[in-house]
Amino acid sequence: MASGVKVTDEVITVFNDMKVRKAQPNEDEKKKRKKAILFCLSKDLKNIVLDDGKEILVGDLGTTVQDPYQHFVKMLPPNDCRYALYDATYETKETKKEDLVFIFWAPDSAPLKSKMIYASSKDAIKRKFEGIKHEWQVNGFEDLKDRHTLAEKLGGSSVVSLEGAPL
Repeated sequence: MASGVKVTDEVITVFNDMKVRKAQPNEDEKKKRKKAILFCLSKDLKNIVLDDGKEILVGDLGTTVQDPYQHFVKMLPPNDCRYALYDATYETKETKKEDLVFIFWAPDSAPLKSKMIYASSKDAIKRKFEGIKHEWQVNGFEDLKDRHTLAEKLGGSSVVSLEGAPL
C-alpha cells in the first residue's frame, strides 16, 4: 500500500552524491562525503526529508568518529522509525568493496502509527534509490549489536573485514 508520501529533492541529491564516487576527489571533497545519513518523515507526514544533524561525514572518521558502524547505531532513535543509507567499506577473501546499504529502522518500541506510515512509504524512497544492492529491515538494537550482522548482509562468510577492522 502506497502512502502518498513524497521524497524531497534534497534526499535524492544526497543519495546520488553517496552513490557516485568521483574518480579523483580532492581532500576537501573526500572529507565532506557522507558515510551514513538518516531520513525521516516531515512533521506533516507528507515528505521524506533529511533527519537534521544525523549524518557521519568521511572527514569525521578518526577524529570525532572512531567506529563508524557503532556511531551510526547510536544515531538511531530508540522509539521511532527511520530510513538510512550506510556506505559500508568491507573486504571479502577476494577484494575490497564499498556498497550502499538501505536500512529501514522500525524498532518494536516505535508507535504503531509510525511503523505503518514508514512501512507504507518505504517503496517511495526505494524507487528513488536506484542501484541499491543491499536492503535491511531492522526491528531493534539487538539486530544491530555487532558488525557481524552487517557483514552477513553484505556477503556472509566471505566478508573478512568491515570498516578496516577484522571480523
